[in-house]
Amino acid sequence: MHSTFIRSNPRVNIYLLSQLKCHPSPTVNGNCTFSSNSKMSSNHSPIEIPVQTQKLLKLLRTTVPKLTNSKHKGEYGRIGVVGGSLEYTGAPYFAAISALKAGADLAHVFCQREAAVVIKSYSPELIVHPLLDATNAVELISPWLERLHVVIIGPGLGREPETQKTVIELIKVCLKQEKPLVIDADGLALLIDRLDLIQGQRNIILTPNAIEFQRLFGPNTGEKPNYHRISTLGSGVIVLEKGAIDRIHIPHTSEIYGLPAGGSGRRCGGQGDLLCGTLAVFYYWTLESRQANPAFLAAFAASYLVKECNASAFQKLGRGMLASDMIDEIPPVFARIFEDTEGTS
Repeated sequence: MHSTFIRSNPRVNIYLLSQLKCHPSPTVNGNCTFSSNSKMSSNHSPIEIPVQTQKLLKLLRTTVPKLTNSKHKGEYGRIGVVGGSLEYTGAPYFAAISALKAGADLAHVFCQREAAVVIKSYSPELIVHPLLDATNAVELISPWLERLHVVIIGPGLGREPETQKTVIELIKVCLKQEKPLVIDADGLALLIDRLDLIQGQRNIILTPNAIEFQRLFGPNTGEKPNYHRISTLGSGVIVLEKGAIDRIHIPHTSEIYGLPAGGSGRRCGGQGDLLCGTLAVFYYWTLESRQANPAFLAAFAASYLVKECNASAFQKLGRGMLASDMIDEIPPVFARIFEDTEGTS
């Protein structure tokens, strides 16, 4: 039996999967198809499946837009980052600058007023809006959201209750606008008791690390009772679990796709922010190229890119490597993986 991810329009990801247990591979028309080779276990326990790396990389190269003089500023991607507080200014910067380094044209950061000058000082490339703690923040930020292709929620957001309430309302605005979302870090903390906010919604990628994953879904997803919570998310949400081996969870079918290992033993802070920044760009491109399963492809691409950037920076700097060093590696590593058609890595 064969099952395929299809899309009815460029902003909606619909899964038609039944008893899926397979490896992604490009079909003759360039889409990514999944075929089931055996029946799901009777207790619906998650099954980890390795991806076919080279086939996915070949497909992803077709989604990267060609640079041409006929394009206007913003057409390669306008990314928004909702986050940034007095204590955490680096995270939104890392997310936004990595989106630009991966190929987006514009990156907006919506942060608290006390964080704005600091974030802006890191780079003149960023468009920084000190609005997140304004009394009418939702009213002020909403018009900007309409212009963006993908919105990242969470880097450096902090746990201030009033700001959290504002961000919950902004998520609702994004959902109403059918805006693709990447939810990371403190944005995930908002969902622990409010998972219903995204259940049944479309075009959402969650990016928890191991601890965040446990807080959201339980400590052991190998057992059916603990996997129930993730299975309620629906067909329009996927989960990219970060770790030594990143994993993509397809909630409503209980599949887990193990991604290629890589990187190094250097676990400096900020790497998750680089991941969500590059992920947002890939997500926009895979949506625009009308791929059959854009969220899955984007998650794979960002995971692979960041691990390769980690390995490249570590080779030069060893244990002194920082996330900022990895940012410098994004352009050459991206070119080697996604633009060098002769390359195989």
